[in-house]
Amino acid sequence: MNVKAKIEGFQIRKAEKSDVPLVLDFIRKLAEYERLSHEVTATEAQLERYLFGEEKVAEVILGFYRDVPVGFALYFFNFSTFLAKPGIYLEDLFVLEEYRGKGFGKTLLAYLAQLALEKNFGRVEWAVLDWNEPSISFYKSLGARMMDEWIINRVTGESLQKLADRF
Repeated sequence: MNVKAKIEGFQIRKAEKSDVPLVLDFIRKLAEYERLSHEVTATEAQLERYLFGEEKVAEVILGFYRDVPVGFALYFFNFSTFLAKPGIYLEDLFVLEEYRGKGFGKTLLAYLAQLALEKNFGRVEWAVLDWNEPSISFYKSLGARMMDEWIINRVTGESLQKLADRF
């Protein structure tokens, strides 16, 4: 299903299985922008499994400007115990550099906000790298509040295995 946005020539649609190579390309470009290319181990097979398989855990929307893919957002549902409502966690939002400043990122976020409201969810949230001033300013301009008092914790690789071994 294509959703026509308020920007002339811009459309949003949910990614399909055939879009997996495009999604992976966007992920790699985002990682390059974030100076984290060395951390990308994602494969098309993994994306197909977790975005479109029986173990589906996330969704992707794609933004097209005049039929050219210009951006994407990857998200999943979470739950707030304080609100007792589900929410949307935006894992990745990316617009190609040459298409930034045209409102496409804002429109992708607005789509997710509308989705959250339609589902009676309590919030949309995401993280941003502390050095990424352009994105921080962009998010603040949309009314986002930086949650400075919360520190993200992560366990991966060997640390994940060691923690699991305690069970």
